[in-house]
Amino acid sequence: MYEVGDYIVHPGQGVCRVEEITAGPAATYQLLPVAQRHAMRISFPVAGEDRLRPVLSRDEAVRAIDLYPSIEVDDFSAKSSSLEEEHFKAEIRRGSCIDTMRIVKTFRARIAEVRSRNKKPPVAYERILKQASERSLAELAVALDTTVEDVKALLATREGEDLEAN
Repeated sequence: MYEVGDYIVHPGQGVCRVEEITAGPAATYQLLPVAQRHAMRISFPVAGEDRLRPVLSRDEAVRAIDLYPSIEVDDFSAKSSSLEEEHFKAEIRRGSCIDTMRIVKTFRARIAEVRSRNKKPPVAYERILKQASERSLAELAVALDTTVEDVKALLATREGEDLEAN
């Protein structure tokens, strides 16, 4: 069971802070998303806590940043862009921080490849990149007890790029 003050990753909302735990037969966590501008408190049943996961530790975050240059892109493809988008959004919801970093790298490469042919990338690519980028940057920032901008700068020193879209 998580404690008040813990940071966790909610499948839909990303990194949240446990603000309160209500007791009773339907015990709930009161969660406050940290990466949203106008965050609203979310009630999440304690019984469903297996869908939550703790934020990376500081050591795990440092290791993830060190691994970023060597993360392979995901070669998943489907017959339609909507099926691809569904697949990657599900991966963002269920996956680890490394998984979201892989998705960021994948869609940065896909967008760059489309642009190299003087084409405009699909809106879905931009949307997936933005969601994965925000999720992974927020988790790394919380794990390292720093800001998203500092994490971007740290990643830029690793490979000459960051997790933000071009």
